[in-house]
Amino acid sequence: MTETAERTPNYGRRIIWLAIFVVLLIAGYSAGWYYLADGILSRTEETIADMNRDGVTVECENPIARGFPFRLGIYCDRVAYASVAEAVGLTAGNLRTAGQIYDPRRFIAELDGPATIATPGSGQVNLDWQKLRASVRWARPLPERISIEGGQLAATSATGAPLATINAFEAHMRPNGQDIDLASNFSGLTVDRTLVEGRTLPTFSGEYDFTINEGVTLRGLRPEDLRGRSGVIRNATLNIGENGGFTVTGNFSVSEDGLLDADLRVTVRDPQNLSTAVAEAFPEKRREINNVASALTFMGNNPSLPLRIQRGEAKLAFFTLGNIPAF
Repeated sequence: MTETAERTPNYGRRIIWLAIFVVLLIAGYSAGWYYLADGILSRTEETIADMNRDGVTVECENPIARGFPFRLGIYCDRVAYASVAEAVGLTAGNLRTAGQIYDPRRFIAELDGPATIATPGSGQVNLDWQKLRASVRWARPLPERISIEGGQLAATSATGAPLATINAFEAHMRPNGQDIDLASNFSGLTVDRTLVEGRTLPTFSGEYDFTINEGVTLRGLRPEDLRGRSGVIRNATLNIGENGGFTVTGNFSVSEDGLLDADLRVTVRDPQNLSTAVAEAFPEKRREINNVASALTFMGNNPSLPLRIQRGEAKLAFFTLGNIPAF
């Protein structure tokens, strides 16, 4: 009789080696995360130090790297920016930034209020909000997408007097070949009477979607940077009150000397409701507003008119509206 002995697998030893491997993997990952965190924190501090020159002051109070284990970002208890040359100052609350370990191209940031902004034109304005977040998807030479969203934002003067509130807003930017696409929307915008000579304005909401041709070479998005550029307005809508409003579509260009040329179409939505909302804000112009609304109503509930601008001179159908100053 022949006996065959089979060696019994040593499962206990395998489990021990697996546990050792897992421990070493976690330890290596942790060491790598903290190594990267130290490097990012050092580079952040160096960058801030480099920015503090020529009358510019940048602050990130108590910077620290956080986010372990799947995120990595810099937290600041308070942020501030000031420029002597531009006479601009900004202070705000906690700043939290984070990049995803598993998706390093995506970067998010959140900023807490309240904030104070000081500019030569508007003086000091205080802002507060419930949510303010930005996200970026990095790519070269420009990010694939930049988005900002916020909610329940309120602006007050230096004395605490209310100025304006907005329920929610979003803004997005992305390159499209050599062009730049821009889109935004907002809702629940109210402006305090103190800013408009005691008038009672309706609540506003709106959205826009347009393209700047060859926009990837722009230095910024200031009006003066648009000189020599052209673009397409796919949708620019302003809602006034409950039902009224208007939408603008068409093409535009800005000359090298800053004058606007455009071939646009304006669609007015519900002229009667629109005129009612506008007449409440400008009662001294009620008769003229109602006459215009009556004329538009004969063209339908959503009349559409051409708006042409040549060298800054704007004409709506056969009526000259006035001149738009150079950018």
